[in-house]
Amino acid sequence: MEYFNAANEIQDLQYFGEFGGVNPSISDSSTYTFLSAKTMFDTFEGNADGCYLYSRHSSPMNLYLAQALAKMENTEAANVTASGMGAITSVLLQICKSGDHIISSRTIYGGTYAFLKNFSPQFNISTTFADISNFESIENAITPNTKVIYCESVSNPLLEVADLKKLSEICKKHHLKLIVDNTFAPLSISPTLLGADIVIHSLTKFINGSSDTVGGVYCGSQEFINDTKNVNTGACMLLGPTMDSFRSASILKNMRTLHVRIKQHSHNAMYLAERFEKDGLKVVYPGLRSHRNHELMRNMIHEEYGFGGLLTLDVGSVDKANELMELMQHENLGYLAVSLGFYKTLFSCSGSSTSSEIPEEERTEIGISDGLIRFSIGLDHDIERTYRKMKECMKKTGVLNSENISIF
Repeated sequence: MEYFNAANEIQDLQYFGEFGGVNPSISDSSTYTFLSAKTMFDTFEGNADGCYLYSRHSSPMNLYLAQALAKMENTEAANVTASGMGAITSVLLQICKSGDHIISSRTIYGGTYAFLKNFSPQFNISTTFADISNFESIENAITPNTKVIYCESVSNPLLEVADLKKLSEICKKHHLKLIVDNTFAPLSISPTLLGADIVIHSLTKFINGSSDTVGGVYCGSQEFINDTKNVNTGACMLLGPTMDSFRSASILKNMRTLHVRIKQHSHNAMYLAERFEKDGLKVVYPGLRSHRNHELMRNMIHEEYGFGGLLTLDVGSVDKANELMELMQHENLGYLAVSLGFYKTLFSCSGSSTSSEIPEEERTEIGISDGLIRFSIGLDHDIERTYRKMKECMKKTGVLNSENISIF
């Protein structure tokens, strides 16, 4: 793995506020004035660096945040959007036109799945969903019209790990773009170092970290970012998923602590996963040696940031899952809520929430059972105390029996 220190790249960015503030000033304007008409024309044509025309095109704060995210993902440029789905849809619609074909991992976020399965076919863009670890089937699915292989570095919600190096080799061989959603593994995995062309994040999650903002970003070459912002043909420009300047300012401030938070999320998740596994529970976490992609991920990550803050627990049925989650919330162990990356643990039953867009028979086929709980582990100071309290909840709900032997 090539050495790259994203935290240092972020830390070294220095922005002064208008009056010398340690945070950059927020431009609370949707439109900008010019001293000459020619400068306005040049700005509209993209030929006046440092000038702003209209905040859907660009704004100072959004450019500051985009620069920080490009540094984090080791790309030439980036562009922020109003949501993660705004980033995903803008990228795919920029690259793919009528008649084009996408190969996607079969285990992806439900919203992405619904866009590829239900929405994009209306524009004659088709998708083949494949086991992202079956390279033979992926190559067999490639057609003359294939433009993209799309995957998540660590998949939602099954925590399958994509072999980005191998996928990159396939893409280069067939002249395709490798697009990676890295929402589950910021700092831990640097997809561009492994061959990805474009990296996407839902900023709503770990990068912001306070569950108060929705946002997205795509990171790539300067040429590609410029193409998406072209006033005549740019998908992001014309679809208009613009991030608000106040929100981008908030995310930029929170990015400064991302390296500290990711380490703690990963530490706590590893602690719980190891103990749940010893208790005989059906736990999935890439940091466990029992995880089928453990060695793959171990060789991909920047070790100091660990294996991430997500784990899953299969408790057998949706009723049992709901009972356990409601009790854990009552005992102040977290929130029964979707999303991830919060300072407090969040848990939800994926089949009836974030993956509900995937039809039931397909969820069963790929392994999303009704009783699968996805945990986004928080920043708990005393994780051993958290474990004891969670274990008590599992005993009370029958997920664990009184002798600490799993019911499975």
